Amino acid sequence: RAGRSQPGLRPQHLSGLEIIRDLCDGKLNGGEIGSTEITFTPGKIKGGTHIADTKTAGSVCLLMQVAMPCVLFAASPSELHLKGGTNAEMAPQIDYTVMVFKPIVEKFNFTFNCDIKRRGYYPQGGGEVVVQMSPVKELSPINLTERGTVTKIHGRAFVAGALPIKLAKDMSAAAVRCIRREIRDLYINIQPVREPDDQAVGTGSGIIIVAETSTGCLLAGSSLGKRGKNADKVGIEAAERLLQNLKHGGTVDDSLQDQLIIFMALAKGVSRVKSGPITLHTQTAIHFAEQLTKAKFTVTKSEEEDPGNDTYIIECQGMGMINPNL
Repeated sequence: RAGRSQPGLRPQHLSGLEIIRDLCDGKLNGGEIGSTEITFTPGKIKGGTHIADTKTAGSVCLLMQVAMPCVLFAASPSELHLKGGTNAEMAPQIDYTVMVFKPIVEKFNFTFNCDIKRRGYYPQGGGEVVVQMSPVKELSPINLTERGTVTKIHGRAFVAGALPIKLAKDMSAAAVRCIRREIRDLYINIQPVREPDDQAVGTGSGIIIVAETSTGCLLAGSSLGKRGKNADKVGIEAAERLLQNLKHGGTVDDSLQDQLIIFMALAKGVSRVKSGPITLHTQTAIHFAEQLTKAKFTVTKSEEEDPGNDTYIIECQGMGMINPNL
């Protein structure tokens, strides 16, 4: 993270490293906030119940991303209690993880349960998510190359804490108006919700909109509210992101693209994903996945019927990781 405004480990990165250390009886040196170098020596991945707490609004979704590939190859089932921010900037929102990431990543032939106990927002966090997952023998490759047509658009606009439900309704209405200009004939259902007080810490708002296609693809656009930001603007921002993701013609949106790389690398066989323009996150993920495993990735411009589409095929010959414990 040398190029970031605050280089080195942030609280959520450190919590992520610590939960992995605990999962596998490993050793971690250089594990402090701001550290720019760590040494990690893994042991055997055992599974079991573990708690990771960022003690900030650091993203629980990033903790989940770190832990998931490990617990898949553990000796026994795992239950992870992840604490921090559930709806944070610069990270997937928990709603995205449940509505988009989960159904798609389960195509690698595993399942997990994600229970949102409490939501937590910037700056204090305080959210908690419990993830339960059983190990697998190996992961199957995926083939996500057919986009199909958009069949439905749904989502949720939420407020929590001191904010009135009217804000959620305004976000939802603005998003629907924006999408309607491009997609006229489709039913769009974006529920305005107020998070129950006993299930949310602090004050926050935001919106996520998901488009589902005839081939089972899920693409999303989301946005978070913040003080002084007009509710209509939040709704329009999410709608425009969704429309942008629908425009390129890929089967995954730009947030899911990089999250699939590690699973493609671990799977047995050839995975193919059609995506929009390759993000820097994805390039980085491919770089390290190839260094750490014997997986081989190729990215080629997709030869489209429609030359206006900026799509790519990410192909991976997976390493075929086998769980030695099963």
